[in-house]
Amino acid sequence: MNIHEYQAKQVLEAYQVPVPRGHVAFTPDEAVKAAEELGGPVWVVKAQIHAGGRGKGGGVKVVKSLEEVREEATRMLGMTLITHQTGPEGREVGRIYVEDGSDIARELYLSALVDRATSRISFIASTEGGMDIEEVAAQTPEKILTIDVDPAGGISGHHGRQIAFALGLEGDQVKQATALIANLYRAFVEKDMSLLEINPLVVTGAGDLICLDAKVNFDSNALYRHDDIMDLRDLAEEDPAEVKASEFDLNYIKLDGTIGCMVNGAGLAMATMDIIKLYGAEPANFLDVGGGATKEKVTEAFKIIMSDDNVEGILVNIFGGIMRCDVIAEGVVAAARETRLAVPLVVRLAGTNVELGQKILSESGLTIIPADDLDDAAEKIVAAVKEAS
Repeated sequence: MNIHEYQAKQVLEAYQVPVPRGHVAFTPDEAVKAAEELGGPVWVVKAQIHAGGRGKGGGVKVVKSLEEVREEATRMLGMTLITHQTGPEGREVGRIYVEDGSDIARELYLSALVDRATSRISFIASTEGGMDIEEVAAQTPEKILTIDVDPAGGISGHHGRQIAFALGLEGDQVKQATALIANLYRAFVEKDMSLLEINPLVVTGAGDLICLDAKVNFDSNALYRHDDIMDLRDLAEEDPAEVKASEFDLNYIKLDGTIGCMVNGAGLAMATMDIIKLYGAEPANFLDVGGGATKEKVTEAFKIIMSDDNVEGILVNIFGGIMRCDVIAEGVVAAARETRLAVPLVVRLAGTNVELGQKILSESGLTIIPADDLDDAAEKIVAAVKEAS
């Protein structure tokens, strides 16, 4: 789960992480009031969306008067902000953040993430702050330092000092960096984060470290432990189909292809998407209905797939272990009738109650193409879509 920049800074501030003062605003009047409370004389007005690259898209502006605060707030609120992370459709700005201006002497990069290769939390640091870290990694990889933290020992002072020296910090800045790294690690672990990015981490003219921007992602599987984090969720920033799927405990991610997929099990879902690509098409989604899906849950999953206008065909691939094939079949038939299915549908069933499931499908009166195995299913759905088009 993602949150806005101002929310991320509120979370970090509770862990004694230095961030600029600021206030969120939903109207130009609120923005001016926020600026008055901060005092100025320089403010930064920032559009709040769940995407990076806001500055390049016109979503971050430095202003030096209350009139400019109002002008930028009026311009940003309601605008469609397009960045390299939003795609061409962009995101509508519903809130802005008015923040104290900072005296920036240097811009650095710092992040923490879960490294799946080492099963550890890794810190990534670079002297090239304010830039896309992917660009830095591609052009000057020697400017990136990665440090793993052994979960058995936890964070120690030497981690902070190693990062501080790599960033060219000196004197009291090393002490600040050591404390900052320790606090960021504690926040990361205690709040079950999956990504914490500070870009830029700045050194001010007075020599202090301050987190000028913050991006935080949380492990959705751990949100049941954090009601305070769940309260920060902004549904307007999420895909409506993904929000709907979460209401029914479905694992759904929208993609750019044309073949809708409904599968049980994440591994089987990945394999299904791969074989669709092998046969020359692209999956329209990742959708794992899980092992304990009911008829109603399957019906909703099917309807969510059909809500995507790009879907030109559907492949249902179920291996019934805990999941029963007859339950899947009943859900598919009910959903196909309710949505008045008008695209090709291929269903491959295997496992528990497979004969009953196949019978339900064959006697439904619907045009459902049966498949013997995954390879057969992928070949048939790709062919059916091409024929239909």
